Amino acid sequence: MSVLPARADAVVIGGGVIGTSAAHHLAEAGVDTVLLERGSLGGGASAHTAGMVRTYFPGAPRTGQMAVHSLNAYHDFARRTAAPLALKRLGFLALFTDEQQIADFEADRPAQQAAGVQVDLVSARQAAELNPLVDERAVLAAAWSAEAYHVDGLDIVRGYAAAARNHGARLFTHTPVTRIDDDNTVHTPLGSIRADGIVCTAGPWSGEVAAMASVDLPLTPHTIEMLFTDIPPSPYRELPETAELPMTMHAASGLRIRSWKDRILLAMGAPRAGESREAWLGRIAGHLGTLFPALDGIGLHRAWSGDFDAGPNNAALIGAHPARRFLYAAGFTGAGLCQAPAAGEKLRDLLIAK
Repeated sequence: MSVLPARADAVVIGGGVIGTSAAHHLAEAGVDTVLLERGSLGGGASAHTAGMVRTYFPGAPRTGQMAVHSLNAYHDFARRTAAPLALKRLGFLALFTDEQQIADFEADRPAQQAAGVQVDLVSARQAAELNPLVDERAVLAAAWSAEAYHVDGLDIVRGYAAAARNHGARLFTHTPVTRIDDDNTVHTPLGSIRADGIVCTAGPWSGEVAAMASVDLPLTPHTIEMLFTDIPPSPYRELPETAELPMTMHAASGLRIRSWKDRILLAMGAPRAGESREAWLGRIAGHLGTLFPALDGIGLHRAWSGDFDAGPNNAALIGAHPARRFLYAAGFTGAGLCQAPAAGEKLRDLLIAK
C-alpha cells in the first residue's frame, strides 16, 4: 500500500478531467503536487458525458471564452502532454422553435463573438441539411457552430495524469478524503498529508469536500441520464458510414442528440421531482417525433447515468477562499470536458499568486 508524503505544496482532491488538468498545470509550473482520488481516475462525472467538446453555450459567453481557450489547448494537447488526442469534428446545432429564442440569440451573438466563439444563425432548411433527421417544418431557425468535436474524456484524463506524473506529481487513487483540519492537513485511509494549498476539484462531491474545510460552495446536485435509441430507420441508415450527425439540441427542452455508432445517443436531464420515468420518457418521445420524424416511436434504452454539480445559473465556480489556501473549481454541469484546460490554468495561477 502506498504511503502519502508528509506534505505537499498543493493537494488536489478529485481525479477527473478538472483535477488531472490542475495537477498537470501545477506540476508543470514546478509546484510539488499530490492528487487524491476516491475511486479511479476519470471514474466520476468525467466518464458520464456525451464525449463532446464545444465552444458555443447559448446565453453564456464567459463559458464560451473558457471553452475556446480549452479547445485551442486540446489541439495542442499532444505536444504539451506527449499523449495523442483524437478530436473528430461534428459541429453543434441548436434548434429554435420560438421567435424569442431567435431574438435572444441575436442579442447574445456580439458577446459570443467577442469571446471568440464562432456561431451563426442558419435557416430551418440549412439545419435540415446539416442534420437530415431534422424536420425543417418544425423549426424556425437554428444556431450553428462548427467548432464542436467528439473526444474520449478518459483520453484527456489519462493524458493529463501521465503528464502530471512526468513533471513530478504523485497521484493516489482509491484514496478518499475523510477530514480536513484547519491547518490544511488532509486525512485519508492511507495517512495524512499537510498541504500548503488545497485544490478542490471533486465534481459532485465538491460541496462535501469543501464543507470539511468549513468552506461553503453553493452547488446544486444535478442528475442526467443518457439514452440509446434502437437502430434508426431511414434517412439515418442512408447516411455514408463515415458520416456522423452533429450534436443537435432543442433549445426549448434541452433535448440533445448525436450519433453513436449505429444508434442515436440522447439526453434530456432526468425525471423532474414527482415525475414518473414513464412520463419523462413520454416527453422525450414527443419531442423526438416532432423534431425528428424518423425517430417517432423509436425504442429508448438506458445507456448510463451520472451526477453532476451545478453552480449558480449553471456557471462554474472557480476561485479561492479569502481566508485560507483553499481553491476550488466546481459546478461545471457536465461541461467540464469543454473547460478543463482553462480551469487547470486558472487554478495554477490562483495558487501561485495566493
